[in-house]
Amino acid sequence: MMDAFASGSGSGFPAWPPSSGGIRRQHSVEYWMMASLQDGGGGLEAGREAVRVGDPDEAEVFFVPFFSSLSFNVNGGNMTDPETEADRLLQVELMDILWKSKYWQRSAGRDHVIPMHHPNAFRFLHDMVNASILVVADFGRYTKELASLRKDVVAPYVHVVDSFLEDDPLDPFEARPTLLFFRGRDTPSSCRLFDAIVSHCVPVIISSRIELPFEDEIDYSEFSLFFSIEEALRPDNLLNQLRQIPKTKWAEMWSKLQNVSHHYEFQYPPKKGDGVNMIWRQVRHKLPVNLAVHRNRRLKVPDWWG
Repeated sequence: MMDAFASGSGSGFPAWPPSSGGIRRQHSVEYWMMASLQDGGGGLEAGREAVRVGDPDEAEVFFVPFFSSLSFNVNGGNMTDPETEADRLLQVELMDILWKSKYWQRSAGRDHVIPMHHPNAFRFLHDMVNASILVVADFGRYTKELASLRKDVVAPYVHVVDSFLEDDPLDPFEARPTLLFFRGRDTPSSCRLFDAIVSHCVPVIISSRIELPFEDEIDYSEFSLFFSIEEALRPDNLLNQLRQIPKTKWAEMWSKLQNVSHHYEFQYPPKKGDGVNMIWRQVRHKLPVNLAVHRNRRLKVPDWWG
């Protein structure tokens, strides 16, 4: 799937094609993670959270370079056969490779990182990777047996609009007279939260249940406004609440946005504290403790501890 990307790009890791936007770019976290492990960008001393090692016995975690979201979008995004068969066969082939790996067998995949950012990515063989560290957009379509905050990483969508950097620093509140409202889940508009963050627009989030990236490090309440679905459905309630927010409060939140927006930017080579480095930092937090790995080596029956 990378061949088309590499066409005409010369040597080195192929650049993300500018023409490939929309939902493919939105779920391109897998590409940026893989790119970050290529040569370039310096090592840990340059602010990188993960570096590639030559000896797998030295690795703390194994990145599985399978572009599951891209595979879904290219091979059967319409969810109908026979197009989806290519996506299924790629997953079968990947699992055959993993099962034969002594490193997969050693931990039952617990120390393997598998991006499946599109909610339908890797949908045929989900249950075979439920012990691995999954990189997902949220947990909306996964069972508790497959995905959880305990072991998996919530990653932001890659934003699909250019960052807005032309605010009036003296009075940004008056410089933004328009409230933009976005909606959507599986359409490209569903990544507008991160479009808003990198554009320094104070996000208004309407959800009774939502998983947010990097929430153990970032307090979204400092720069976002949250409303439950019930609150939003009350006639006139949402707009009335927004109109009552003091200018000073808005300015404070806007200022916070500028301090966190770089955490949602993706580029190659990666930069300190950017989106892909934040994801790798989250992966480090999820690394399995030796207990789970050691138990798996000696148990004669499936582990009941999980």
